[in-house]
Amino acid sequence: MPRNQSKLEAAREFERAQAAKIPASERPLFHLTPMVGWMNDPNGFCYYNGEYHLFYQYNPYSTVWGPMHWGHAVTTDLLHWTWQPAALAPDTAADAGGCFSGTAVETPDGQLLLMYTGVQPASTGHAELQAQCVAIGNGVDFRKVSQNPVLDASALPAGYSAVDFRDPKIWRENDKYYCAAGNRHETRQGSILLFESPDALHWTFVTELDSSDNEYGRMWECPDFFPLDGKQLLLVSPQEMQANRDGEFHAGYGTIALLGHWDAGTRTFTREQVQPIDHGLDFYAPQTTLAPDGRRIMVGWMVNWETCGSEPRVHPWFGRMSLPRELHLRHGRLYQTPVRELETLWKKETALSGVTVYGSQQFEGVSGRHVDMTVTVDVDASPACRRFELRFAGSDRFFTEVRCNLTRGELVFDRSRSGSRRDIPHTRHITATPHHGKLTLRLVLDGESAELFINDGERALSALLETPPDAQDITFRSDGPVKLDILHHTLG
Repeated sequence: MPRNQSKLEAAREFERAQAAKIPASERPLFHLTPMVGWMNDPNGFCYYNGEYHLFYQYNPYSTVWGPMHWGHAVTTDLLHWTWQPAALAPDTAADAGGCFSGTAVETPDGQLLLMYTGVQPASTGHAELQAQCVAIGNGVDFRKVSQNPVLDASALPAGYSAVDFRDPKIWRENDKYYCAAGNRHETRQGSILLFESPDALHWTFVTELDSSDNEYGRMWECPDFFPLDGKQLLLVSPQEMQANRDGEFHAGYGTIALLGHWDAGTRTFTREQVQPIDHGLDFYAPQTTLAPDGRRIMVGWMVNWETCGSEPRVHPWFGRMSLPRELHLRHGRLYQTPVRELETLWKKETALSGVTVYGSQQFEGVSGRHVDMTVTVDVDASPACRRFELRFAGSDRFFTEVRCNLTRGELVFDRSRSGSRRDIPHTRHITATPHHGKLTLRLVLDGESAELFINDGERALSALLETPPDAQDITFRSDGPVKLDILHHTLG
């Protein structure tokens, strides 16, 4: 780095030079990847000045986790992304250990304000500290405020952690700023704390919104807090989850939605229901924004912390975001579906209605690795079929499989034959009960990415595949005659 060049300038120069060497063929079709280097949590997802902005945890210099910067990309359609110069670098005393996760909000004077976690490395005077910082700018260039950190451990009541205090979700309401941040209480463990401020610089503790109480993980990260279809949702990403007996929650790093009621007068969030956000093998740290047309859009990091260290580095970048999803509440549950903009990528259509499969069968025009396909299983019309299987990304050596037990209402996602040589989790078992006698499976493939939406989004499951790109087959299998509708679109 030249003597007079800042860390941010150096990162921008490096990413620009290295990104020019990466051909488009090294990228997914519509899943956002980092310009170069390493990507993790989505940050600052917002709509600002006519574009969606998505920032992300970023190490431009390596495909492994390292000094945390903020990468940046914009889009008008949530599918085609344009990289912007890196937004933040760890270059002040308040964030010398890294610029970690956070969010964004537009200010009354039309600027974009970023609120993020600055990490202060351990020294002889203190252990590592996490505190919240602010930067303000025009959507491309940002100035860190001199008051940083603006929210530190001095604002925490007794019992909360100065080390596990991160990932602020900021919004503006009734001429005040509000911030929900992740923390770890000494007895209740994972907690989400609410703060308020007149100017985003001076913050006061308001309340604890909710906590794990030792049931849903040890630490809660990456909160999001918003109204949706008459309810209030609190999204969190727990660490060190324990699997529960019915299989609804898996062990390790998870994502959960707390559905409830928010009383603004008493500042009380009342939890009414808890459900997983994504049941898959690769999904974490989701963040949402409100689209101009009123849709609540969510995106998550499509990697797994427990396994990413051993994941092959087959590209000159590492990490990707999920396909953005629209959120709704139906039948008392959070539903999620691919953003409707995905339909603009539909190319060749193959529609098959009322076909019967018995044994193993493939269909002309139904194959590929860039696919949006919905399979509707008519369970009521298939009484002799107990087990239905959908295999994709297949060849004579490889496949990934969705197995449906139609009598028990269970689904298994299994990528153990997808080409991986790693000893990591490859299966998920979840509930998949037919609705009105039918089970729907919508599968979206983008090369190495697979996202499955069950029963019109009642449940979602995300996974990465190490399968070679020439494994293109899609096969339907059953142990008895099963009646299907298949709607298949290639994407391009």
